[in-house]
Amino acid sequence: MSSPWWPLADLRLTTPELDLRPMTEADLPSLVAILPDDLDQNPAAVRFDVARRTQRAVTMVQSYWVSRGSWRPDAWNLMFAVCREGSLVGAQSLEAEDFAALRTVDSWSFLDTTSRGLGFGKQMRQAILSLAFGPMEAEYAVTSAWDDNHASLGVSRALGYRDNGVTTHRRGDGRGTIAHLRVTRDDWLGTDHADDVGISGFEPCRPFLGI
Repeated sequence: MSSPWWPLADLRLTTPELDLRPMTEADLPSLVAILPDDLDQNPAAVRFDVARRTQRAVTMVQSYWVSRGSWRPDAWNLMFAVCREGSLVGAQSLEAEDFAALRTVDSWSFLDTTSRGLGFGKQMRQAILSLAFGPMEAEYAVTSAWDDNHASLGVSRALGYRDNGVTTHRRGDGRGTIAHLRVTRDDWLGTDHADDVGISGFEPCRPFLGI
């Protein structure tokens, strides 16, 4: 075990082409370097009077720090570094609040622009949903995207998510619509999406995930 006091460090998810492992401080410079220029910010992110790319980098780094520093069994954000053949190609999160009672997880992700269109977005989501609906025994998974983010919405719908309403948020100097989607455990288990996903190092993580 690489970290006896933080077993999440040894959690691993694998797909036919990708490896997902919990993000570390050492990953941040490389992840910031591959942040896509068209990556939309979380409407709730803290805004600074800096250049747009600097803002995206700060948001990425702060998200990691917050996820580690505020981790509780009843509120957590598990951020994975996504690698292909040893090189970072993106990030994928799995997060929840009051998971023991609600059994619901949320997610977000991004891919390096050179890694798009190759099916990696779908594999990344398959990996975390296999964890959620597998050993974690989640009942629901939700996700959200701007209504013009057709790639993200396409991945969600291909994996069985169904429309779950819309909300309006500030977007830049204006406003935009965010589409919400949800997939249930029964719908997920009725597919073969988890067949090519490997999961290791999970059992010691249970107390840290509120299970």
